[in-house]
Amino acid sequence: MTNTASENGLTLVLGGTGKTGRRVVERLEALDVPVRMGSRSASPAFDWQDRSTWAPVLRDVEKVYLSYYPDLAAPGAAEAVAAFAARAAGAGVRRVVLLSGRGEPEARECERIVQGVGPEWTVVRAAWFAQNFSEDYLLDPVRAGEVVLPAGDVPEPFADAGDIADVAVAALTGDGHAGEVYEVTGPRALTFAEAVAEIGRAAGREIAFVPVSADDYAAALKEHGVPDEVAGFLLYLFTTVLDGRNARPADGVRRALGRAPRDFAEYAAEAAASGVWNL
Repeated sequence: MTNTASENGLTLVLGGTGKTGRRVVERLEALDVPVRMGSRSASPAFDWQDRSTWAPVLRDVEKVYLSYYPDLAAPGAAEAVAAFAARAAGAGVRRVVLLSGRGEPEARECERIVQGVGPEWTVVRAAWFAQNFSEDYLLDPVRAGEVVLPAGDVPEPFADAGDIADVAVAALTGDGHAGEVYEVTGPRALTFAEAVAEIGRAAGREIAFVPVSADDYAAALKEHGVPDEVAGFLLYLFTTVLDGRNARPADGVRRALGRAPRDFAEYAAEAAASGVWNL
């Protein structure tokens, strides 16, 4: 497998400032692969809700890391992905790596759309991100010492965002990944209570996990001003997807990279050492 800039044309990374996109950009730049950021803050700007921004970011692009915000399970995602994938194929894009989600029928629909458009494709189907506890909506609750979620005893094999990025970059820059679906998870499944307990041990302090009903959680999200589209997606995950269908760890990291996935304890130790959970 080769990863030289001379063999890799311009790569568009959608969601280039997000948890996985940022890491994909960093890894591509380290390989001297030409990268174009796809975000509202980039130039040219990209916005999923403004289709006039799509053509400029696709100009001269050979490969695309396609991640949809907030998630492929969100209303309107399939229509937007279909339109963008068709636009990308028409612009001459020859390889698409799609970030997908485990256990989401809507995400599977988007996978089928990308698979049928024309460019060479790879699907990176990820479990729940471990980094949600340190880079997203669960950061403040962890810092406050109490994580309140409508999650019970169903385990989740939390995926490390670095593993997701590594698999995506391998598919973007190397051979042998076309037509593959890589399910990216951690090596073991933990309940949310167990995950919070591991974070507490790594951070050196007590962090409580409090299970609540979906209705109470929805009310709390509204009270804290969480956007409706994000709140709806979170409730969908907790009330529908987190039902045991994704509890089994998968072998996507090993298949794609030839190594074991990163354990949640490693993630927690590194995040704690960074000071992100300090009061």
